[in-house]
Amino acid sequence: MAGDGYERDDAPSSGADDRTTDLQQQPSDGSSPGVADDALKALIEHVHRARGFDLSGYKPPTLRRRIDKRVQALGLGSYADYLDHLQVHPEEFARLFDSVLINVTDFRRDGDAWELFETRLLPELLSEKGPDEPIRVWSAGCSSGQEAYTLAMILHDQLGDEAFRRRVKIYGTDVDEDALATARQATYSLEELSSLPAEWRERFFEPVDDNGHGAQRRNGVVLRQFRGDLRRNVIFGRHDLVQDAPISRLDVLLCRNTLMYFNADVQAHILDRLHFGLRAGGLLFLGKAEKLLSHGSLFRPLDPQRRFFAKVPAERFPEPDAATRAHRSSSPVEHLTTNVNLRDAALEVGAAAMLGIDPEGRLVLANKVARSWFAIEARDLGRPLRDLEVS
Repeated sequence: MAGDGYERDDAPSSGADDRTTDLQQQPSDGSSPGVADDALKALIEHVHRARGFDLSGYKPPTLRRRIDKRVQALGLGSYADYLDHLQVHPEEFARLFDSVLINVTDFRRDGDAWELFETRLLPELLSEKGPDEPIRVWSAGCSSGQEAYTLAMILHDQLGDEAFRRRVKIYGTDVDEDALATARQATYSLEELSSLPAEWRERFFEPVDDNGHGAQRRNGVVLRQFRGDLRRNVIFGRHDLVQDAPISRLDVLLCRNTLMYFNADVQAHILDRLHFGLRAGGLLFLGKAEKLLSHGSLFRPLDPQRRFFAKVPAERFPEPDAATRAHRSSSPVEHLTTNVNLRDAALEVGAAAMLGIDPEGRLVLANKVARSWFAIEARDLGRPLRDLEVS
């Protein structure tokens, strides 16, 4: 999902268009709201089955409004008609996703928050790490890459050129393939770079040569490209926050203005995954629209006004004394846990490549040999098998 973030369009509309804003409220085929609800549910289930993209967690009013735009643009009368259209015209999926995923992003968006990150929070975090320890950062919902490259510039200035190249890995993920393609190209117009200090624009972005024909242009606008020698430290890939396993051992995780488009249950599920991805004391940076008020057991506020939180380590029980260990050694639960760990260890080092697929067709297990043979990464766990190269 395109983070940093989505365009906010859930304010009530006004004027004559109100009657066509929400098909659930006023089904254009004359059906009752209950029928429209059932048709919308069937549509969401079809999208999930056909493309592995789960829309069920989005807030219903926002989702309806986005789908309504496509239904009305095609001159259709109902969600059921739109489902029929999708089945006959699969190219419509891309247009639907473009409508649902509206990318709005910028370099150093919400400048006061970035200033706090750059001047206080990041230096404190870096001071706790050894001079050779890796630094892992994830921009979840990175859209067209501006947030990830903002992180790269700040970290480069904090660490210096040599340490940045050697220690830093920045992961930018999204479900929007077009946005990721733009992020990988790392080319932006001067207008898109206008929120950066002039010195940064000159130091980090280079004019793009168009194969000897002068500066490269997009729609007649001259483009600049993020420095190639630093771009190697920024890695982009597709990732669904709801379904895919999180990137792990992270020092900093940004997920800005993305959670607000999911309902409370899905938000809690995503926050559990983000918590797992961060190391103890790792930094979570949310967007202005997300308050994280009900998850104090996972994160503690560092600056709630500007949406910075630190991971709260999972509760650990004290080590039992010798007598307790002896008493518990015969516990069926402990035996079961030990056996499961032994099984997992044997599977991991087994000579045969082994994959595990759940009933929904998602990859849930891949041992060491399988990961090596089929280029499977940790972030691939939880993804539909059909989306992976091994399929």
